[in-house]
Amino acid sequence: MSGPLTGIRVLDLTTIVSGPLATMILADQGADVIKIEPPQGEQLRRMGISHNGMTTSFLSANRSKRSLSVDLKSAAGLEIMRKLVATADVLVQNFRPGTIERMGLGEAEVRALRPDIVFVSISGFGERGPYADRRVYDPVIQALSGLADIQADRDTGRPRMVRTIIPDKTTAVTAAQAITAALFARERSGEGQHVRLAMLDTMVAYLWPEGMSALSYVGHEADPARGQMGLDLVYETQDHYITAGAVSDAEWAGMCRALERPDLLEDERFRTSEARSRHVPERRAVTSEEIARWPSAELLRRFAAEGVPCAPVLTRVELLDNEQVRANEILEVHDDPRLGRVRQPRPAARFDRTPAAIQRMAPFLGADNAAILGELGYSRAEIAVFAREGVLGGEGA
Repeated sequence: MSGPLTGIRVLDLTTIVSGPLATMILADQGADVIKIEPPQGEQLRRMGISHNGMTTSFLSANRSKRSLSVDLKSAAGLEIMRKLVATADVLVQNFRPGTIERMGLGEAEVRALRPDIVFVSISGFGERGPYADRRVYDPVIQALSGLADIQADRDTGRPRMVRTIIPDKTTAVTAAQAITAALFARERSGEGQHVRLAMLDTMVAYLWPEGMSALSYVGHEADPARGQMGLDLVYETQDHYITAGAVSDAEWAGMCRALERPDLLEDERFRTSEARSRHVPERRAVTSEEIARWPSAELLRRFAAEGVPCAPVLTRVELLDNEQVRANEILEVHDDPRLGRVRQPRPAARFDRTPAAIQRMAPFLGADNAAILGELGYSRAEIAVFAREGVLGGEGA
């Protein structure tokens, strides 16, 4: 293994996306992440396109980990877990509040086994309040956090969802950062701590700087929709779609030159950034009409030469061959004995001394049962008994 977290052991009791993706980031950075699942496996193993027994959804949120499939409701399974806790640096769970305590693995029980452990609880709404005990999925947080309002249709005002699970993934990144911060604090103090993170909290904080900052001054609030930046989004050209943005005066001047419309520089509605922000609909109408006259490649070349931020709007398939994606070597292809050639994005953060890397593909259910229990001192005969009695599940049963 390589990576800045080599030597750190993480017990991952999470399901679906926010928790698994957070621990996958840690695993790519070298942590020994043990994915702990019941004998039937977690829900994400049954979501997405399946290939040779592995779904794309599970693969893309659980690579670089090892798998232990164990029945924690059994006495033997709970004892296995207790032994594993004693070896761990971090435990991450995203059950609804109160569930982990009923399992006998609450913070007090875990800390008695490993006093300096970083205990992480990810929830939808937090541990108290009227929503605390409710089930949650990403769209619920989009609705409650204000994200659907930010995405509202400009013409009708109808709120809209983002078509990707922004709250889940933002919570995952926030959790991974919080875990490493807690580990850093432990290096200095020798003490672990309980890190609590709610998806709702994460998204309100995430959206605030641009989407809600107009609410900052108490007693002097403004409508956030009015203060929201009117960024240029998608434009249709003669042959494709592009995006282009002109926020500063220099960028606006460059756009006007590229479009061969220098007269717009003298238009009082558009002469300053403040004026352009007050006349967003008019500006978008003018620029949309002008952009529609050009072929994409030529206009993107002209915009780039004038210093105007721009890019083609790629389909997800077109992204595979984009020259910048290739130059960044974002996508890697790995050969797996069971899955064949597998494409995955590399870890985004590059460390020049302790490089992160995809350690392995996502594990099949229970694939590492024997190895992990062997590390805990269980004999082959004991492991075989556990398998026969249903304490272990998956391939290790």
